[in-house]
Amino acid sequence: MMEKFFSPETYSVLGQWALGFCKNLLVAIIVYIVGSFLIKWAKKLFVKMLERSKVDTSLYTFLTSIVSVVLWFTLIIIIISILGIETSSFIALFASAGVAIGMALSGTLQNFAGGVMILLFKPFKVGDYIEAQGYAGTVKEIQIFNTIIRTNDAQTIIIPNGGLSTGSLKNYSTEPYRRVDVDFQFAYGTDLGQVKQAIQEIQQRNPLILQAPVKDSPVVAAPWIGLTQLGGSGVVVNTRSWCKGSDYWTVYFYMNETVYQELKERGFMFPYQRMDVNIINK
Repeated sequence: MMEKFFSPETYSVLGQWALGFCKNLLVAIIVYIVGSFLIKWAKKLFVKMLERSKVDTSLYTFLTSIVSVVLWFTLIIIIISILGIETSSFIALFASAGVAIGMALSGTLQNFAGGVMILLFKPFKVGDYIEAQGYAGTVKEIQIFNTIIRTNDAQTIIIPNGGLSTGSLKNYSTEPYRRVDVDFQFAYGTDLGQVKQAIQEIQQRNPLILQAPVKDSPVVAAPWIGLTQLGGSGVVVNTRSWCKGSDYWTVYFYMNETVYQELKERGFMFPYQRMDVNIINK
């Protein structure tokens, strides 16, 4: 029995298997060395691409780690395959684990994807004044999963990036200039020519209000005043004044306060809301 087990044919089969395994092992070692070099080269190239794109540092560090894990996982699967080990079971195991993790963390992954999109395409940056998801404030920090903003009354708001990346968003800081729209209501019978002249003088006195179009911003125009509505208690006059974005609130309060004070002193009437009630006696 022992002689049959250690027969020349057995030694021949074992020798062929050992020879084949050694060849595969040698190829696997070569693939590992070459693959390691290529992974290091690919990581450096990827980092340079991200740096040239001026991607946020925290993001490209995280993306580099993900790329590194994917490349090393691919290299290991290739080496296992070269050694003759069945890889389909490994791939199926990792795939099923990935699906389970993805389902469990669907909301978190959506916020992560939103954070990546925000940091890559930069619809806003730290320091911008934005309005989104029912909140308005200055962006203090952009994280992978959330964006932190501070409102004008010093409240800290944490907004998930998933909604920010897919919903509507107003960014008041992308343009260097903003238009200040203020409506004033005057009593019926008011001389509109005198009203417009008085408001125009107020606009011209403020150095923060631009008095002519700007070459680098085609939307900027000279101050404008016009009748926009016949209201229930009076006529509505709209004023439009262009200024730098940082001066918006200064000009806004200036127009409200100055127009009210000066036009009241000149005898113009600002009507109250009123209702006429007719009583019919039968």
